[in-house]
Amino acid sequence: MSLRSRELGFLIPALLLGMLGLAAGASARTDQLQAGPWQTALGVVLVFVVMHAVLRLRAPLSDPYLVPILAALTGIGLAMLYRIDPGLAADQAIWVTLGGIVFCAVIVFLPDQRVLERYRYVIGLTAVLLLVATMVFGTEVNGSRLWLEVGGGQRIQLGELAKVLVVIFLAGYLREKREVLAIPTQRRLGMNLPAFRHLAPILVFWGAALVVVVALNDFGTALLFFGVFLAMLYLATGRPLYVGLGAGLFAVGALAIWAAVPRIGARVDSWLHPFSDAQGAGYQMVQSLYALADGGVVGPGFGRALLVTEGGSPRIPALETDFIFSGVSNDLGYVGAIGVMLLYVLLMARGFAIATAARDGFSKLLAGGLTAVVGLQAFIIIGGVVRLVPLTGVTLPFMSYGGSSVVVNFGIAAILLVISNRSRQGLVEAVRGVPAT
Repeated sequence: MSLRSRELGFLIPALLLGMLGLAAGASARTDQLQAGPWQTALGVVLVFVVMHAVLRLRAPLSDPYLVPILAALTGIGLAMLYRIDPGLAADQAIWVTLGGIVFCAVIVFLPDQRVLERYRYVIGLTAVLLLVATMVFGTEVNGSRLWLEVGGGQRIQLGELAKVLVVIFLAGYLREKREVLAIPTQRRLGMNLPAFRHLAPILVFWGAALVVVVALNDFGTALLFFGVFLAMLYLATGRPLYVGLGAGLFAVGALAIWAAVPRIGARVDSWLHPFSDAQGAGYQMVQSLYALADGGVVGPGFGRALLVTEGGSPRIPALETDFIFSGVSNDLGYVGAIGVMLLYVLLMARGFAIATAARDGFSKLLAGGLTAVVGLQAFIIIGGVVRLVPLTGVTLPFMSYGGSSVVVNFGIAAILLVISNRSRQGLVEAVRGVPAT
């Protein structure tokens, strides 16, 4: 069986899962058997069929499991959004379509990801400029300045694109400096460290990015950036020392921010003691915990849990974005929640498998960094929902409502598949004795 036939075999049940979820939500709304919003379902199915066709034509040797995983996550997210508000599902379907267009464009117009390495410094500067533009021209919502207003009252989040550009820059820079970073040349404070001149440029760049993010009052993105930075530094050097130093710096910075920024202090307090103000600052977290508990083992099914009031308002504020995992857990129970987390584990496994199979250092770091972005984002939001870590407000990839996140994450998946196709293509050429390009 070819790779693309294998992909199609897994893609069909993944798409059926989302369609059944939409039908179940529609049936629960009317207490009658309904097919659900078939136009929305058909549109999303068509998007994934086109993505599959483009891969057959332009990247036939790419990983066959990534797209079915994306289809399953997207379908579950759409079903949950529909049971919250049918209008949200219709809007999300449009964003999924745009994401599919970006996916196909990357596959068609980026046949070799290594070309990105040539422009690493321009790409890194662009990432910082996007964040600065958001800080200067952005609109403040819920205390954070993350969005730019565009025509028709729509909002875009440039930080979502910035995180991809940061990973591309880091992959290029770390590929160039990995030897000097991995080999200690100085001994300071009892630790073997590389010469500071090799660390200075990346620390200056990273400090500038984090300063801008803190200025935006968006510490979830700062945490994501810092975590990806440490993950890529470890992938490039294999030295746990960097992770330890980074964790220490993060702890010091987190304590300073907790003491200096009232908004963050209040958020941490509501995380530590949500039931002390269950009708105020802790209301959102308390309702999320109740939803997780109420789902039981298997849950009542899509649309059956008490997530929405009779007036149509979600019982958990920001249910469609920050707390969509709580909704899935309430509807589908412990089994459904574990299933969603396993999908993210599989997504990360495929991403790191692509990184391992890559034939050059830049591609390995790029695939590993992009996988870390999606995996850390999922961990941060799920960990916040279950009260493992303070809630930060990032979106759950491919599931939460939000156009910028959906489109950028589809682009990330496309880059991973370009790397996968290129790696397998190089292996085939090596076996056949064709000179590598």
